[in-house]
Amino acid sequence: MKESRDEFVAQWGALGTQWGINRTMAQIHALLMTAPAPLSTDQVMEELEISRGNAHTNLKELVAWGLLRIVVKKGERKEFFEAEKDVWKIFTTVARERKRREIEPALGVLHGCAEASRGMSSVEGKAFHEQMRQLEEFVGFTSKVADRVAGMKHGFAVQLASKLLS
Repeated sequence: MKESRDEFVAQWGALGTQWGINRTMAQIHALLMTAPAPLSTDQVMEELEISRGNAHTNLKELVAWGLLRIVVKKGERKEFFEAEKDVWKIFTTVARERKRREIEPALGVLHGCAEASRGMSSVEGKAFHEQMRQLEEFVGFTSKVADRVAGMKHGFAVQLASKLLS
């Protein structure tokens, strides 16, 4: 079991960089997602062989994302952490955070560029404006689609995806 879990934690860490978080943050999430009980900062540090500062920073960030919860144990002064284990909730949380951190700022830049180039009369200026407007429209549309999918119940979203893919 330990070997399989270690492999999963390592792989999840590598995947995490693809969805907008650092490797250690993803490894901590994987460790806690597969832990049978909440773990303390010390346990996370020992299991992943990371520093206290690294563990503390990434645990707090995962709590801020909504992927971890702080658990209070009676008679303990330490904080313990448990991960959200529902796959659909993990997906929607990551999608929401990526939108807030990446998509919304990108839309702001595209909108600003489109507005700044709106009245340009040169061929290059008109082409630039049109490209920015189309990109803003596309990114805005995909963002709305992602919001709708993330807002669906898991079963309905899977059924809809199955219909679209068949």
